[in-house]
Amino acid sequence: MAVEIAHINGSGSVEASESVFGQSYNEALIHQAVVRSLAGLRSGSKAQKSRSEVRGGGSKPWRQKGTGRARAGTIRSPIWRSGGRAFAAKPRDFSQKLNRKMYRGAMCSILSELVRQQRLKIIDDFQMSAPKTKDLAQQLKQFQLDQVLLVLAEPDEHVELSARNIPHVAVGLAEDLDAVELVGFDTVLVTKSALPKLEDRFE
Repeated sequence: MAVEIAHINGSGSVEASESVFGQSYNEALIHQAVVRSLAGLRSGSKAQKSRSEVRGGGSKPWRQKGTGRARAGTIRSPIWRSGGRAFAAKPRDFSQKLNRKMYRGAMCSILSELVRQQRLKIIDDFQMSAPKTKDLAQQLKQFQLDQVLLVLAEPDEHVELSARNIPHVAVGLAEDLDAVELVGFDTVLVTKSALPKLEDRFE
């Protein structure tokens, strides 16, 4: 049994694989995939110096007894100004592991829910002879769309440059889509040539 996805201009529909666009909604799995994608975007480059890494402080600032002041062994103690951090942050990897089968299941669940909510639609392949933001904006305005993710089969510099300066409009490739992109837009427009690539990727 195939799933029918409506065409953006209302002229019929396109049949798609039920194994990709006809799955049940799995909120926990989708959440896990979104968290994994967001965690992978973190650079993890934060770095601070501990007391052993701060320059100076090698000698004892004053003798142990007889001064009336608290004993101190170094001026680079964490409780001193310009001292090292007690629990210094170090570069780390925030990426999370998600099994391939679980990731496929999450993406199919998102795509299926988008179809049920009529937020995923099929559109004919764009034919832009030159990068023209005004032309692309007019096409999207014609369909009364605001927040749009346009999914292409192959990289198209003209379309990507045209969409770059339009607010809340992004261009993605079928082979690179992730969960964050799919859930972050009101409408997902998939070109006819990109639909088979999505099916091949997640079947």
